[in-house]
Amino acid sequence: MCGIVGIIGYHEVAPILVEALKRLEYRGYDSAGIATVHDGRLARRRSVGKLIQLSDLLVRDPVRGAIGIGHTRWATHGQPTHNNAHPHQTGRVAVVHNGIIENYRELRAEFETPDRPFVSETDTETIAHCCSHFLDSGLTPLEATRATLARLRGAFAVCFLFEGEDNLLIAARRGSPLAVGFGDGENFVGSDALALGPLTHQIAYLHEGDHAVLTRDSVEIFSEANAPVLRETVEIPPENLQIDKGLHRHFMAREIHDQPTVVANALNRYLSADRSCVAGFDGVDFSGCTRIVLVACGTAHYACHVAKYWFEQLAGLPVEIEVASEFRYREPPLTPDTAGIFVSQSGETADTLAALRYVCARGCRTCSVINVETSTIARESDVSLPILAGPEIGVASTKAFTCQLTVLAALAILAARQRGRLSAAGEAALCADLGSVPGLMSQTIALEPRITEIAKEVSKARDVLFLGRGSMYPIALEGALKLKEISYIHAEGYASGELKHGPIALIDEAVPVVILCPSGPLLDKSLSNMHEVLARDGRVLLISDAAGLAEGGRDVWKTLELPACSPFLTPLIYALPVQLLAYHCAIQKGTDVDQPRNLAKSVTVE
Repeated sequence: MCGIVGIIGYHEVAPILVEALKRLEYRGYDSAGIATVHDGRLARRRSVGKLIQLSDLLVRDPVRGAIGIGHTRWATHGQPTHNNAHPHQTGRVAVVHNGIIENYRELRAEFETPDRPFVSETDTETIAHCCSHFLDSGLTPLEATRATLARLRGAFAVCFLFEGEDNLLIAARRGSPLAVGFGDGENFVGSDALALGPLTHQIAYLHEGDHAVLTRDSVEIFSEANAPVLRETVEIPPENLQIDKGLHRHFMAREIHDQPTVVANALNRYLSADRSCVAGFDGVDFSGCTRIVLVACGTAHYACHVAKYWFEQLAGLPVEIEVASEFRYREPPLTPDTAGIFVSQSGETADTLAALRYVCARGCRTCSVINVETSTIARESDVSLPILAGPEIGVASTKAFTCQLTVLAALAILAARQRGRLSAAGEAALCADLGSVPGLMSQTIALEPRITEIAKEVSKARDVLFLGRGSMYPIALEGALKLKEISYIHAEGYASGELKHGPIALIDEAVPVVILCPSGPLLDKSLSNMHEVLARDGRVLLISDAAGLAEGGRDVWKTLELPACSPFLTPLIYALPVQLLAYHCAIQKGTDVDQPRNLAKSVTVE
């Protein structure tokens, strides 16, 4: 959500800023802009829409300077307009900002004057006005910045650029992520490592409350108490920053096709070499645990739904699934024998981070399942478990979802072993099943031509229902979410047994119903629900294996045959066809697959 870049160096910075912002497009945005200092003077260029609009503007009306800041904005306060686009400038200071300033109305009332009116609807402009006020009172840029930060309430990452200062950037974070990058005679600021990848591989992440003072030759980091601090410098391998589409039309397509490889990477991390047991979970102990709280948002929340089945069935552990944005406001009672597991692709999701801090404050052990190993959630958890999906650029999560499922499956096996509910032979059998997942995924992806044909028909619908029983219910929820996210078709996922309790009223010949129905102990019940749809002229797309289709594939509208697999694995395999269905429906609809409207990849505000 939003993206920040700051560069202080010796090259003309405008084109470098735009290229860096392109690497942040995956976060979601609706306007963009840059500001530079040249010969002591501030200059800004902003545009609504995609970065190509800003690039065109800079060709028509260029700016110069070897120091600058850039921003991609996802609208929170105020619509996507030119005046609301970042950077914001008041007097001698320009500002870019991610996050929410909670007391912006109070600050606006304090600092707006007839001589210096506000020109935007944003909360960000109050930061510029506040800092400008302190500059006008005689404070230095650093003093004015510190005075401004002391007045702000909320979660934010911010970078300041000052007129007359061509060798100074100041950046700060409280809640929203921010990193500094180190170069030779140049230094950088960015929302994440991807933004800075082509510029430097040496990065330090600011901690909560930190601010950094950058010149061409130095980076000084200070704590919230203004004391100098050292933050660990990490080297980001170049291969971790690759974000090309390969031979695919969209990032989402590549990421769907990457799943056999990245899931194999996760399995290599969390299974022993001989695939006889789980491994790599140092510091994780479920033996004294009496319940698990799984907390996440969006797609990660549906991964938690699947994990609930695994933990309860294998380990006998009660599991509560929590929407992160609601969790702490209920003030749920927690005891030290509760384990908190937090699932987040970015590791910066604001609601999930707040929930993590709530659980930590009550003395519970915490574990995070994350994709970005240097993220705030990873750092603040007792144990962090990387899912090893690699950079995921498409806003609609695909490979991160299945890698989350992979790690959670291995965790459930670990819990079962530690609690004495799984023999060595049972563990070896489950691990062998997991080891077969990449191959089964490859077989499923090979069905893409068939899914493409089905999508041509499904894409014409206004409403689509997804049904599933057991662990297929969360995959039905995820399938509906994917279709909504990128094709803008209204879709809902339901537990199949709930059909008679309301959703059946929606069934007619115009509503496709996707039924996820692998063979196994729930097959008969699922097929019974399917016949209730058929009796009302519903158009059924039955997704099952050969045995399931042999039992129930007659008289349905469409079928899709997936490879047979253990019931333990079905969520990992059945996730792929619903991803591909959503993708090809979006292609048919002509929507922006990688950057669907109104959505952001990393939601860093509550």
